[in-house]
Amino acid sequence: MAISLEIVERDTIEFKDIQESMKLARKENATETYEHLKKRYKALKSILGVAGVNMTDIDEIKE
Repeated sequence: MAISLEIVERDTIEFKDIQESMKLARKENATETYEHLKKRYKALKSILGVAGVNMTDIDEIKE
């Protein structure tokens, strides 16, 4: 299965955006919003992991 570089780039950008939103939701104590974002965060983290992206430097939430 070939993984498109454009897809990896798009998902990496979305992953970073989701993390920023999660940090803001946590700061505002918006638990429902945080949990909603966390589902997408986990999905993107899985996709990027399968694509071979090194998550060490880009995963700030680490859940």
